[in-house]
Amino acid sequence: MIEVNHLAKHFGDLVVLKDVNLRIEKGEVISVIGPSGTGKSTLLRCLNLLERPTGGEIIIDGIRLLDRGTDISLLRRRMGMVFQSFNLFSHLMVIENIMLGPVDLLKMPRQEAYDEALRLLAMVGLAEKATAYPDELSGGQKQRVAIARALAMTPEILLFDEPTSALDPTMVSEVLAVIRKLAADGMTLMIVTHEMKFARDVSTRVLYMDEGVIYEEGPPDRIFVRPEREKTRAFIHRVKTATFAVQSRNFDLYAMNAGVEAFGRKHFLAENRIYNIQLVIEELVVNKLLPASGDRVDIAVTVGYSEENGVVEILLASAGKPYNPFAAVEEDDLPMTLVGRLVSSHDYAREGEVNRLRLTLPAWVKKNAC
Repeated sequence: MIEVNHLAKHFGDLVVLKDVNLRIEKGEVISVIGPSGTGKSTLLRCLNLLERPTGGEIIIDGIRLLDRGTDISLLRRRMGMVFQSFNLFSHLMVIENIMLGPVDLLKMPRQEAYDEALRLLAMVGLAEKATAYPDELSGGQKQRVAIARALAMTPEILLFDEPTSALDPTMVSEVLAVIRKLAADGMTLMIVTHEMKFARDVSTRVLYMDEGVIYEEGPPDRIFVRPEREKTRAFIHRVKTATFAVQSRNFDLYAMNAGVEAFGRKHFLAENRIYNIQLVIEELVVNKLLPASGDRVDIAVTVGYSEENGVVEILLASAGKPYNPFAAVEEDDLPMTLVGRLVSSHDYAREGEVNRLRLTLPAWVKKNAC
């Protein structure tokens, strides 16, 4: 239906989108998530040419949107847009706001446009507000009118740019309920949103954007439960991190322990839990990874704390030959015995020339192992 190849958008020296590749099929519900300022809204605005891309191409049913001679207004009608700030005309009644596009652009007879506007208002639960003015409506009601107005142009896909960000929490659910109904009816939707539970429930595919690219994408069950990449995992689970570098056998262990303690206190971790984190790091770095490093010492220690579920993760990335300290643990291996009692899970992977060991400490606190 829509194909995006190597899309880029620059604002002067600021690169907002770089090499975005995407395919949208009919009937998909795609949620676009990620930190603020990573190009999510710009991607939507480029799709319907509210912003002109700097490079790349957009193809809709085989028609290249950016080619000279393409009837942009005709193609744009196939993509409805719902903004976070409603953009209703305050001097027109609700029903006039909805009729405006079909009458002026589609040349629909006024009575037909009126009847269709009433039907759409009933669909979004606002038939009784047909003759009201936008200033008489709540934020949630205004957004539902904006959705009805977009639907009046009979688009093939609806683009939502953070449709609930300007709403009070009490009004968010009424707007999301309308979007859920559109998704259930088979409408093709692309939604930039910070509503994670909604994105997980309604989407067929989720795009995580970071630094102007689609950093990771997949079905919601994988993105929200088993994200494969570090930034996605940190965003989904609201993970705060601190990283420490070990580049010498004579590194300052006391300084690193102080850094871990400061990180733990900042996130209100219990004292014995902070101690457990320090113990795991010390046993693995000092007694396992440093002896296995050979001539080159290059170890990155990252401590992550999830504000969502309270779980602590420790990621140890070490350069050198393949080495997994959990591969063959002997009974008298005291360091690994201590570590094994404190972590709930561990996972090893080899990526290029780097060993990556991920350890999870549970949300609840075990008693110290020693």
